[in-house]
Amino acid sequence: MIDPQAPAGRPVAGSGHTLEETLNQVELHLAGLATALGARDLNAIAQHSQGLQDALRHAVDRFSLAARQGQVPETLRRRLATASALVASQRESLARATTALDRAIDVLLPRQGPGCYSREGHAERSHLGGTIQA
Repeated sequence: MIDPQAPAGRPVAGSGHTLEETLNQVELHLAGLATALGARDLNAIAQHSQGLQDALRHAVDRFSLAARQGQVPETLRRRLATASALVASQRESLARATTALDRAIDVLLPRQGPGCYSREGHAERSHLGGTIQA
């Protein structure tokens, strides 16, 4: 069990990491991911994305426990909020990039119109709906 009187900088029993070290890992992977995205380094993107997910999962667990015990200093709360905003910003940037890529693919490889057959031999229907007029 954790001593509620212990300072927030002390390791949680069994974790070996302080809240600050936990937050440092999140910030490290955020910075690495930003650099990898800028360099378009797919291996580094994958590595830092996974590292960030793991670090965020650990940080949520650690900070939730510390918050229930009233052990999160204001400076770490602000840093965690900043990290959260960076995650949201990167997520939004990736969503915009994905949308732009999807549009470019649609222009370069337009979808087949009605009356065409799929690889399985079935006629594909138009995604556009409509009405029949006599």
